[in-house]
Amino acid sequence: MKTIDTPLKVKGLQLKNRIVMAPMCQYSVEKEDGIPNDWHFTHYVSRAIGGTGLIIMEMTSVTPEGRITNQDLGLWDDNQIPAYKRIVSEVHKYGSKIGIQIAHAGRKAEDAAQPVGPSSLQGEALPEETKYGGLKHPRALTIQEIKQTVEQYKSAARRAVEAGFDTIELHGAHGYLIHQFMSPSINNRTDLYGKDFSSFGVEVIRSVKSVMPEDMPLIMRISAIEYINGGYDLEYSIRIAEKYKLAGVDMFHVSSGGEGVPGKLKPGNYPGYQVPFARAFKEKIGLPVIAVGKLDNPQVAEATLSNNDANLIAVARGMLNDPYWSLHAIKEVTQNVNPPFQYKRGIR
Repeated sequence: MKTIDTPLKVKGLQLKNRIVMAPMCQYSVEKEDGIPNDWHFTHYVSRAIGGTGLIIMEMTSVTPEGRITNQDLGLWDDNQIPAYKRIVSEVHKYGSKIGIQIAHAGRKAEDAAQPVGPSSLQGEALPEETKYGGLKHPRALTIQEIKQTVEQYKSAARRAVEAGFDTIELHGAHGYLIHQFMSPSINNRTDLYGKDFSSFGVEVIRSVKSVMPEDMPLIMRISAIEYINGGYDLEYSIRIAEKYKLAGVDMFHVSSGGEGVPGKLKPGNYPGYQVPFARAFKEKIGLPVIAVGKLDNPQVAEATLSNNDANLIAVARGMLNDPYWSLHAIKEVTQNVNPPFQYKRGIR
């Protein structure tokens, strides 16, 4: 029994197969207004035609200042909703489901006049020569600003629901704002948000859940480990994730890494190198998980699913290379595929 082309239901989200398109920034907004354009429309709809079960749109900022660059998507204004609604509607025509990753870049906001973060320093764990990674020096958020940011996440989630998205993913990985708050190497606050490293993430989760339909699952992308010297380990991230689960997360998208350059510990450069992290989350936390990281080989993706390491597999660069990766992978693994009729002469 092959798993990759079997359905999965998480709360009210019914997926036709186990393939996820991982969020990947396109840096293609033309007017710096955060609104998706024809490039984004073609990019995402092509992957729906290509058979992907769940498409997760790229990191989309909850505020203009929270973008990585000014060419990134945003969801801070109601005027942005119609363009997303157009993409969602067209994706649904091909049987795919679509979510959106909402986030704030924090200190990694490259084009912000003054980036912000949990603290003004990255922490003593980072080597001196990489302490700021070429980025502007961040300013620590005030308590009032933290509360405002939580509300911005809530407003963005409300707009995502209005646009018709099937799920929402919070970006809590890769050194962006939620990750910055949960990392002892980056967050040196002495108030509540430094004493409990999960507190900011928990507040964001609760606020977002308050405007989501009851049957819509909330996904959290999380870094299972950090690679900087002195960075946190798997046991630590699982403890934090348990608190996120209690706050309302329904599924974890398990990645790794984040702030700064790797120290003595280096990320793997082989297929499925993050799969053990996904399996640990699945076993310890008891929620569905998405595995990601060099899963472009269909047989490796299938093995990850068939071995019960993860409930879903996410492919990123493989889908940049091939918009029809999902159809080709299903064909390779199962020897049976059902493409759109227009393509049956070529994909059989």
